[in-house]
Amino acid sequence: MTSQAADGPETVAGSRRSKITPEREQEFLDAVLEQVRECGYEAVTMEGVAASTRCSKSTLYRQWKTKPQFVVAALRSRRRSRLVGIDTGSLAGDLREAARAVGRWSTTDTKLLQALGHALTQDEDLARALRETLVDPEIAALREILRRGVERGEVAADHPALEYVPAQMFGVVRARPVVDGEYADPDYLVCFVEAAVLPSLGLT
Repeated sequence: MTSQAADGPETVAGSRRSKITPEREQEFLDAVLEQVRECGYEAVTMEGVAASTRCSKSTLYRQWKTKPQFVVAALRSRRRSRLVGIDTGSLAGDLREAARAVGRWSTTDTKLLQALGHALTQDEDLARALRETLVDPEIAALREILRRGVERGEVAADHPALEYVPAQMFGVVRARPVVDGEYADPDYLVCFVEAAVLPSLGLT
């Protein structure tokens, strides 16, 4: 299934992309993600984003013809890994630092995932953009951390737990709000790494 218009016209007659600054464009993109987090995907409208950013609705429609296109663009504008650059010299240290980093943004990202909810099952572009933005870069960075640990000889390359570390790390972030009614903050995730992840790899 591809993106369909969610509010307002799919096209603006005779329109073309406005000449707006990159900073102003990012302001629009940040605003739509903030409204998704706070109101839920279904409640977000072009009118609401226009009002919050003090621009005309037609400006947004010239840039992004539908709400799904707008949200997808916003997600992709934030594609980066926040785990890149972690290198303490040991696998245990790197995993602790990764836990702290994940914990710093887990509330924001979990809210976004929860807010998108059902829309992800209905729109393949939206689901793909979310994975490319919030999942793939972090998984790749975490696998790089594990690879370096293997190269240093801290854990065997064929250790069966290596495959499941990303699921452990990111699964607990998604699960804790459901299980405990709280988000997984840095302290919680560091304790989780020390109690569950490191022992599974034979590390202390």
